[in-house]
Amino acid sequence: MSVFWQLRWFFKEEWRRYSIAVLALVVVGLAVLVPPWITGRVVDAIAAGTLTLERLFINVGIVIGIAVLSYVMRVIWRVALFGASYSLANRLRRDLYRHLTTQSPRFFQKHKTGDLMARATNDIQAVEMTAGEAVLALFDGALTGILVLTVLVTQISWELTLIALMPWPIVGYFMWRFGQELHESFRLAQARFSDLNDKVQESVSGIRLVRAFGREGIEDDQFNAIAREANRANRMVARTDSKYDPAISLAVGMSFFLSVGGGAWFIVHDQMTVGELTSFTLYLGFMIWPMFAVGWMLNLVERGQAAYDRIDELMHTEPDIADHGTFEDKTAPELDISVHEFRHQPDGDATLTDILITVGAGELIGLVGPTGAGKTTLLDLILRLQQGPDVDIALGGHRLSEFTLANLRRHLACVPQTPFLFTATLAENIALGRPDASRDDIERVARIAQVHDDILRFPDDYDTLVGERGVTLSGGQKQRVAIARALLLDAPVLILDDALSAVDVRTEQSILAHLKAERAGRTTLIACHRLTAIEDADQILVLEHGHCVERGTHRSLLAAGGWYRRTYDYQQLERAVEDGR
Repeated sequence: MSVFWQLRWFFKEEWRRYSIAVLALVVVGLAVLVPPWITGRVVDAIAAGTLTLERLFINVGIVIGIAVLSYVMRVIWRVALFGASYSLANRLRRDLYRHLTTQSPRFFQKHKTGDLMARATNDIQAVEMTAGEAVLALFDGALTGILVLTVLVTQISWELTLIALMPWPIVGYFMWRFGQELHESFRLAQARFSDLNDKVQESVSGIRLVRAFGREGIEDDQFNAIAREANRANRMVARTDSKYDPAISLAVGMSFFLSVGGGAWFIVHDQMTVGELTSFTLYLGFMIWPMFAVGWMLNLVERGQAAYDRIDELMHTEPDIADHGTFEDKTAPELDISVHEFRHQPDGDATLTDILITVGAGELIGLVGPTGAGKTTLLDLILRLQQGPDVDIALGGHRLSEFTLANLRRHLACVPQTPFLFTATLAENIALGRPDASRDDIERVARIAQVHDDILRFPDDYDTLVGERGVTLSGGQKQRVAIARALLLDAPVLILDDALSAVDVRTEQSILAHLKAERAGRTTLIACHRLTAIEDADQILVLEHGHCVERGTHRSLLAAGGWYRRTYDYQQLERAVEDGR
């Protein structure tokens, strides 16, 4: 029941809707008490021979009027109550999505995509039912039970009421036991659903790789194993769930048996009339709903509690990168980078050590080095996707922590190693950061990125719909679309993280030439493996094992004869072999 207390913030916000629903339920609860009372009086009148046609029509009219009133009130409480619960689901999904977008990459390394999707769908649906149907069962069941018991005790026979309710304490105990079992089994079932969801998402996303390696059978076996675990967990929930109705039906049957037997004894001893026993049994029939409502409510509450705990766990995961900055103005594209030491894990090895560099406005900076040297990590620190206590980076004289994250993102445009395209048109993908961009602006940056001619060859040119993750495009086309997207932002600092690896050297040189003209006076950082991309860089940093082992211009690094020179000579030889020279 603590889930209701945890949702008190929502009940306070939606108190008007819930008040309307409760008021309508009270009217319905009072209205349905009248027909059994009228029926009992009609039965007694028939037995006494005093029932007239006029009186019968009046009673029938009252019952019809009550039925119409109950219908209207039921529509009102359904609209109010379920409308509120749907609002809760929408609110939770919106808040959860917004919370996920504030998390750093490290968060998504810890949480699987399928698990996050399961919490955003199944778990929120379970909480929605708690705020809707469970509240209905609680209020309507309790209200109906209280009103019916009041009538039975005060208007008919309190002795017979006690007899009829003798099985209830025993059923209440089993309800509590079933609730404890259901909470644990439902939590386990949701966890297994997350595993199943994650496996499907992973397999579909990597379907090309699965087929390329002939892993269809292996993937099928792994999926079936997870599906069996999910099925086993859901069967545990179903087994516990199936115990509610039989227990309630048994209690209701025993209550009717005791009430009819006890009522017959009272009639024989002239302590009750046949009409009163008829009314009593009709009212007792109304007690079936409160009994089922209790079981239903406990079922929904336990499901909702388990689901809300899983959602709350995510919502209370503080972002690694706190957005406490206040600076929201524009600033110069000058970078001062000081990385004394950075570790991905507190007890792990240092990824970067003693990196010091000042980048002036309009400079082109190259970052090179062997795989795993720390190039992407350094760029992530500049983008503030990661941070550390011994890292001090300033943009335009302001530390990155002084910026609001939204303002910092406006100052930085990035093309990552693996570009991501959405299921949208090419124009919409390019205009991702500026949805209001004109077609002329979109085409202009596409020409700079050397992808305009490729786009025109598609059937619908810029209106061509690309598949999920850009599956219909080649690697080079995806990279160039991503470059065009970043250029459209016209940010003071542009970061290219190995963003030209999938294009040929000639296209690369053409892109870089146009890029240099387009971004005059603004800063550009390029991390790459192909050294031809940074020959015109103002500064080049060679990283190795997190250290800056060489620094200078293209000419000075060639003259130094270190890693840069050896790699450059190797790549030139490789290019000559490819060209057949």
